[in-house]
Amino acid sequence: MMKTQFGRYGGQFVPPPVLEALNEVEAAFEQAKADPTFEAEYRYYLKHFVGRENPVYHARNLSEYAGGAQIYFKREDLNHTGAHKINNTIGQILLAKRMGKTKIIAETGAGQHGVATATAAAMFGMECEIFQGALDMERQRLNVFRMEMLGAKVTGVTRGTKTLSDAVDEAIEQWVERIEDTFYLLGSAVGPHPYPEMVRYFHRVIGEEARSQILDQAGKLPEVVMACVGGGSNAIGLFQAFLEDETVEIVGVEAAGKGLDTGQHAATMMKGQDAIIHGMQTRAVLTATGEIAPVYSISAGLDYPGVGPEHAYLQDIGRARYVAATDDQAVDALLLLSQKEGIIPAIETAHAVHYAIELAQSMTPDQVILVNLSGRGDKDVEAIQAYLDARKAQAF
Repeated sequence: MMKTQFGRYGGQFVPPPVLEALNEVEAAFEQAKADPTFEAEYRYYLKHFVGRENPVYHARNLSEYAGGAQIYFKREDLNHTGAHKINNTIGQILLAKRMGKTKIIAETGAGQHGVATATAAAMFGMECEIFQGALDMERQRLNVFRMEMLGAKVTGVTRGTKTLSDAVDEAIEQWVERIEDTFYLLGSAVGPHPYPEMVRYFHRVIGEEARSQILDQAGKLPEVVMACVGGGSNAIGLFQAFLEDETVEIVGVEAAGKGLDTGQHAATMMKGQDAIIHGMQTRAVLTATGEIAPVYSISAGLDYPGVGPEHAYLQDIGRARYVAATDDQAVDALLLLSQKEGIIPAIETAHAVHYAIELAQSMTPDQVILVNLSGRGDKDVEAIQAYLDARKAQAF
């Protein structure tokens, strides 16, 4: 069933019990948007709990290293809990409260959405369960412990690839069984309507702030805005404020994993096809027989076989273009940003950092690239260390 579309993408491809729950969520969301007190409460928590607004930072050392355009970062890593995810969890939990729900369930990949959900649930006194793929739990042990410290129950998902896609499946199934008192807090701009629209709405603050800040600092709009894309929530939040600015190029950076030609990647926009996944019509990486393919990335937050339907639409109409960075390129960019600017980014973000450096080298020093620094890299330190050790061993 198609209820709202981004071109031919979006919709609600779900069984009747889920559709009933979605209609309830949509009605509450539309009422909340029209209520100034809801927006005021949301903005209050963004300021006083999340710590917004966060700055835009001119990475002069990195820009000088690249030798071309000036690179600026929107510092979502400075939010409480260390990533952009908290913008959305605060908004959705306020909506859940408005609906009279007392329990929260969510999925997580890299764990940042899980941590942000557990954080908001703790603050608002709500019971919380997070579903995470067993492989992602191993890769992100620090975030698993953080979620548990915050009082959430973390449930490992052992089916399929044991990653984000399987965690989404499990969370949706559990939601159907608990609809009466439970709210499903979806973490990315994916899934059936109204979730892509809701997630975009609660992340629009990224672009609103960034547009004003870059005009103030650089004295003009950037030539390029850029963000990493898995499901695509941080990117869609940044992109919203620039969609009408025809002079601004919009670029999303996916995970090329071990290479686009290896089959071990998560480059949905570059290698995917139209498909239905998790209740939406979008693009997804498919097998030769048309099934949803197992995907791979060093990043637990980017190894998702689909993408938000608005991203598929933006590519279709030519408003945004999508590229990819490999594991090696992302790791090298993570180390470079750490050593040049004293900022350790999330491995997800590092994919965009790599391409920003590459693109900057083809531009002039009076031009500007604005990158969404979607999260900090504390959670990735163990994984990066293991990756570097393995790469060093292979070199001998």
